This record gives sequence, structure tokens and C-alpha cells, in this order.
Amino acid sequence: MTHPADDVAERAAAGFSEQFGGQASGRWAAPGRVNLIGEHTDYNEGFVLPFALPMRTVVAADRQDGEHWTVWSELSGETITFGADDVAEPGRVTGWGAYVAGVVWSLREAGHPVPGARLAIASDVPLGSGLSSSAALESAVLAALLDLGGLELAPELQPRLAQRAENVYVGAPTGIMDQSAAIRCRAGHALFLDCRDESVEHIPFDLDAAGLAVLVIDSRAPHRHADGEYAARRRSCEAGASALGVAALRDVGIDQLDAALAQLDDEETRRRVRHVVTEDQRVLDTVALLRAARVRDIGPLLTASHVSMRDDFEITVPEIDTAVEAALAAGALGARMTGGGFGGCVLALIEADRADEVAAAVTDAYAAQGLTAPTTVTVLPSPGATRLP
Repeated sequence: MTHPADDVAERAAAGFSEQFGGQASGRWAAPGRVNLIGEHTDYNEGFVLPFALPMRTVVAADRQDGEHWTVWSELSGETITFGADDVAEPGRVTGWGAYVAGVVWSLREAGHPVPGARLAIASDVPLGSGLSSSAALESAVLAALLDLGGLELAPELQPRLAQRAENVYVGAPTGIMDQSAAIRCRAGHALFLDCRDESVEHIPFDLDAAGLAVLVIDSRAPHRHADGEYAARRRSCEAGASALGVAALRDVGIDQLDAALAQLDDEETRRRVRHVVTEDQRVLDTVALLRAARVRDIGPLLTASHVSMRDDFEITVPEIDTAVEAALAAGALGARMTGGGFGGCVLALIEADRADEVAAAVTDAYAAQGLTAPTTVTVLPSPGATRLP
């Protein structure tokens, strides 16, 4: 993972000119995200606390006549074209193009007259690292099509529409967090999202003022949900909620946890429930500390979250655990896996002037275990989807 190049917007614009001739009428950007804390709480109708990354996907675009869309991707070098018939139902456009076609489909399903368009896409959001490159793509495309068509869609409604593109058209079972972060985050803030009613609050997360930074470590262990483990965890949570007679595990308060666990016969289900209930509480505790400008004090909550994911939810892998342990040993105030699990990234809350030292310690720990070297980047909370000047 490299730090985002300042020219990603220029690359998108240049790609547009090379592929289509002339200049795009605008450029729209949407970021990747990390979840500061709150893992696997989203589909349990609980709480999450993501923030947007400086890495972003940029779409340079212009209208074209008719109901068809032509899309060029810098990453693949491909240009694809699809028309109204192709977005009439899910599955007709596949591969990376499905994320673009899915946004067109979702807008049309919601009754919006989507303009034909030519789009050129460039991105610095790493793929397969759990930083939500797909939501960044969907959200940037959505922003472009809304502006090009002069379409009115309130910001609070946009994440659900983008999520529907991924869930229904692409067929990936993501929650609402990724698109909410890509669209609604603000610079210098984390996004406190209630996944039941989708209400948000922008929580100050001023790392600069505290002399801190977040180090994001790409474990180089591929981020995979396709092996069925994600679905298995979701089924366990649903089974636990059903056994406890609640609509979702969000309805079990931390003060009710011991009594709830005593009602469950299956040890695995008990562990899964314990993670979700305690993780929801960790999100609430983190928000309370950030509201009080006690940024440094959230470190132990981040580490406790990782321990819970490792031991109770069982979604970490050796590369992830190695990165967390090495970062903590090198002085990180807290560290945890971020994302759905089984690979992906770790985030570590660090003193801003010790980024190189912590990164080197993680790299050395990988080398000692014969693991592929990780990559790292230091990040600050960044803005959500926007039209660029």
C-alpha cells in the first residue's frame, strides 16, 4: 500500500481525454475507509465508527446521448459499454463493471432518470485489503451520475442506494457501513453510525491536535469472505438472537450479557454473542472518550476489540495477529484488525513521530516468521464523496 498519489484525479481526467477525446465535465471522488472500532456489529443492528481515508477513487465523466454508459478503468485498462437492457436486471454485467452498472440499476430502480455517460476511473484505494474499494467506486460513480443528471437525492439516502447496487446487482452481502463512510464522512471526524436507524453523528477525531496518527498495516493476507466464514458468523449471530428472543444482538445490553450467555447451550454461539455485545459497548465507550477529547485513552479499547475478534469471533489469521502484537510491542497505544476478517488490514494508534519505528517493527516481525512483508501508510480522517474543483 502506498500513500495516495496526489495525481489520482489528474490520472482520471487524463484517462478520460485519452479514451474519449476532449475534457470531462467534472471529477468526483469517494474515499476508502477503515473502521476505527465496531466489527461485525453492523448486521446485528449495532454501532460502528469508521472514518474515511485519504486514498480515493476518482471518476472523470461527461454525459452522452442515449441510455448507454461507457466506462474505462485505469486498473484493468479495459473499456466496457452497457445499455439499458444490461441494467434491467442483476447479473447481466459482470466483473468490475458490475459495480458501475449496479449503481445505474439502483438509481433507475429508485425511479431516477439516469443520464447516459462516459466515465474514466482511477483509484488509489488498495484492492482486497478490507479498505472498501468497492464502496469507494460505487460512491464516486453515484456522485458523478447524480450531478450529471441534475438528480436530487438527499445525502442520508445515498448510502442505501449504493449498498443496494452491491448487495443485489453485484451479489455481495455487505452492510451499510462502507457506503455510509464513503459518502458521509467528514475530515477530522469519525462517523458514529447506528446501523438500525442509519442515523449518524460526526465525532471529532483530531489526531493532529493530540500528536497522534493511525498507521494502517496491509497484512498481505488476502481479505476473503467467499469461503463462507463471514456467512457462518452471521448465521451464528442470528441463531443467538433467536435463542435469546431479541430482534438483533444489539438489543442485549452489556449489563444483560452474563444472563444472556447463561441461556445459550452452544459454546460457539456464546462466544459469537459475547463478541458482538462487548464490541457494541466498546464503540459506545470510544465515542464517549472522543467526545471528551481523550483520544489517547481509546487505545486499550482498540486492543480489547482485537482480542475479542481473535478469541471469541475467531476471524483473525497469523499475519494479522503478528502485526497487532508487533505494533503494540513497539509502542502503539492500541491496535486491532479492521474489516470483516480472515485477512485485510490492521490499524494502530501511534505517536505521530513514531510511525517509521512501528512500521519497521512490524516488518521485522514478519521477516522473523517468513511472512510476505506488509505495507504501511499513516492516515488522518478525510472527507467523504465530493465533486472536485
